[in-house]
Amino acid sequence: MKLPAPGARRSKLKHANFSFMGAASVEGYGGGYPGQGYESVDRENYNHFDDNPVKVVSSDPVSTFSIDVDTGAYSNMRRVIQRGQMPNKDAIRVEELINYFNYNYPLPDNADKPFGVTTEIAPAPWNENSLLLHIGVKAYDIPKEKLPPANLVFLCDVSGSMNSSDKLGLLKSSLKLLTKQLGEKDRISLVVYAGASGVVLEPTAGNDYAKIATALERLSAGGSTNGGAGINLAYSMAEKAFIKDGINRVILATDGDFNVGTTGIEALKQLVERKRKSGISLTTLGFGSGNYNDHLMEQLADIGNGNYAYIDNLNEAQKVLVDNISSTLKIVAKDVKIQIEFNPENVSEYRLIGYENRQLKREDFNNDKVDAGEIGAGHTVTAIYEIVLNGSKGGMVEPLRYGKKEHVKNTAEVNSNELAFFRIRYKKTDSENSTLQQWPLVKQQIIKSSADTSERFRFSAAVAAFGQKLRGGKYLKDYAYADILELARKSRGEDKFGYRGEFISIVNLAHSLDK
Repeated sequence: MKLPAPGARRSKLKHANFSFMGAASVEGYGGGYPGQGYESVDRENYNHFDDNPVKVVSSDPVSTFSIDVDTGAYSNMRRVIQRGQMPNKDAIRVEELINYFNYNYPLPDNADKPFGVTTEIAPAPWNENSLLLHIGVKAYDIPKEKLPPANLVFLCDVSGSMNSSDKLGLLKSSLKLLTKQLGEKDRISLVVYAGASGVVLEPTAGNDYAKIATALERLSAGGSTNGGAGINLAYSMAEKAFIKDGINRVILATDGDFNVGTTGIEALKQLVERKRKSGISLTTLGFGSGNYNDHLMEQLADIGNGNYAYIDNLNEAQKVLVDNISSTLKIVAKDVKIQIEFNPENVSEYRLIGYENRQLKREDFNNDKVDAGEIGAGHTVTAIYEIVLNGSKGGMVEPLRYGKKEHVKNTAEVNSNELAFFRIRYKKTDSENSTLQQWPLVKQQIIKSSADTSERFRFSAAVAAFGQKLRGGKYLKDYAYADILELARKSRGEDKFGYRGEFISIVNLAHSLDK
């Protein structure tokens, strides 16, 4: 049985300040779904945020954040660039670009250890005076045949704004792909909303493909959008068909253009937060352009203990709803937090690339009441820090002229050989008490030459560089698109589904567009 990803439950963080993308639309982008027509993108809604700043270790040695397994920013970025435009920098969450790819991290030995951690330290390709600390988390995998039955409610936006082939047309084709993965023990329902909401398909056995397909074909777009009423009805249907010890999930498919009824972000968040306590999670699938509301889609998935993906073509639907389903279905650890304490005796500066809206306070790491991200079976999470060692010729921050230098004793707890101390905290799915894993990162781990690094290190660095480039490249110095292309091409490695090759073509296209 294959089912849609529950994804990560992420920290409940406040967001503010919308920004909008302005550019003319381009007709005819294929992307795996032919014949799409596109609206202007000048009303697309993104949350503004600034890049993580450089931190000075002597005054701020600890970095804490929640994991994130969303990938929506990558496919949304791809959609815009393949249409001949450059994306708004606020559409680029660099960690979602990095986490779009599988880096083939080694699996943990058994389920008693829900995930394994891989680290690699080597020179940054864009700065000869700094290093990249690459952290890869790989969750324990579970065979598909051992997955529990699922109760899925499709909540489909059929408002007038969805009346295009890249919205409702692609939505129906995508959900048909998913339904073919279900079995007789699974249950599927279909709820729609526009000016009013209604039930199109009562809970139905997952293997009744003809009935499900007929219900999907009946969908047509028209009217304004009352998303709040639709979400309420979808949760009611999920409760009606609730499967004890199974997967219970609402899958919201929309462009996010809520313009009637409950429209405030905070009001919608409160609604979803109230409903999630019943044990039913919410996943969001974004479609379309022009009025697309990325900010709302990410926020609802956050509060609904689900994940967010953007479906720009049928190939992406295959990736999200078929190919990667088993790896993201079964949660193996919840409230996963990462904390790095850098040693001021050896490291002078650091910055975390991405994860701007996953930041936690230092004290949140040990507080089991603070929510963080979930990780599913077989899932991977990658985080990259740029660090500067003491004595390097050029740091990212000008040193203080009069600042007092702190002295760190060389004790067993703070070893002069250590660069940093890594901590990861998580809860098992049946527990509310967290487990801590921790170990030091030492000088001997530094790989002197980039040529000796793994393909995963180099390719992830290329993706990180591209994401930063799209956000303005504040820390990239003169590292150019041509440099990113060369790094990606040389580290492409195994590319079973062609995702890495596609990335290279996207970078090449962005190079041509960004003049």
